[in-house]
Amino acid sequence: MNKSLPSIHVLGSRQFGGADQFFVRLTRALHETGQPVTTVSRPNSPVTQAIAHDGMEKIQLPLSNGWDVWSIWQLRGLIKSRQPCIVQTYMGRATRLTRLPKKSQAVHIARLGGYYKIDGYYRHAHAWVGNTKGLCDYLINSGLPANKVFEIGNFVPNPIAISAETLITLRQDWSIPNDAWVLFTLGRLIDIKGFDDLLEALAILPSEIDGRPVIVLIAGTGPLDAKLKALTAQLGLESRIRWLGWQDPPDAFYALADVFVCPSRVETLGNVILEAWNYGLPVVSTQTPGPLELIEEGRTGLLTPIGEANRMAARLKEMLTATTTQRNAMGEAGKAYLNAHFGKSAIVNAYLSLYDRLLTEAST
Repeated sequence: MNKSLPSIHVLGSRQFGGADQFFVRLTRALHETGQPVTTVSRPNSPVTQAIAHDGMEKIQLPLSNGWDVWSIWQLRGLIKSRQPCIVQTYMGRATRLTRLPKKSQAVHIARLGGYYKIDGYYRHAHAWVGNTKGLCDYLINSGLPANKVFEIGNFVPNPIAISAETLITLRQDWSIPNDAWVLFTLGRLIDIKGFDDLLEALAILPSEIDGRPVIVLIAGTGPLDAKLKALTAQLGLESRIRWLGWQDPPDAFYALADVFVCPSRVETLGNVILEAWNYGLPVVSTQTPGPLELIEEGRTGLLTPIGEANRMAARLKEMLTATTTQRNAMGEAGKAYLNAHFGKSAIVNAYLSLYDRLLTEAST
């Protein structure tokens, strides 16, 4: 699409989770196509730091909790002065604080990546984007007009080539035996990510399978760090777990792993599953809404009930005792699904087409 569609994108988070990373990827991708993009984010946030040198116009505002009147006023002034075609907000805080000035011709799109509270946050937008069918159904069932709710998924960056020397160094740095099975998982160390369930499952899983030790890499930081490490010690898993801390980017660990594990209790989409498929990894995941949409049982991964350590351990064992051909086939099928449905150009074009459609409808 050659049409110029100036847009302002607003995010009020101080985290760098899946929604925040997608904000960076999408605004960067739109900018790379030649679209005029202005980003609004919080000062010194990980997102602001990530896009610092991307060439887009960048505005920093407090975007505080509650009714941040100063940020509301600043956003209105910015929209009035820039006169964008599109104002796209991400998650509740940014959407709640974004109020278009009177006589603005812009279309306000709220992009959601979770089953958030709608009232008081989202109803004033003109259109809504959910990144899964289940989420879009939730938005419609919450009373939003079905003809203004759109499903557009996420995309992940192209895989990075990781050298054999880098993988050897990683094994040495993290004391991973050359013959070990390597399971990888990542996320914020918070309750909904289910890392304690994974630890309980690992305590049931044999420490060796087919004569090979099982090593689990967990990347991430968060408030449950000390509690999870204490549980690791309590379960006698210290020799089998490697706590990697925050890894940005985590690509080398995807390349190093044999299997990716998603133990979440809540997962609307599952960006980490897409990232794992990007590296051709087979996946074992809990049956949360996103993975249930993404994974075809037995073909692109294995599914296990939420919070059931015995079942998770059994599914992990099933994956590790499968043949190399079977595991590789799952990973490649996942990668093919990713490329067909979540490719970068397809997602960017879907947003540009949506922008054009909404603007055309607004002008008639």
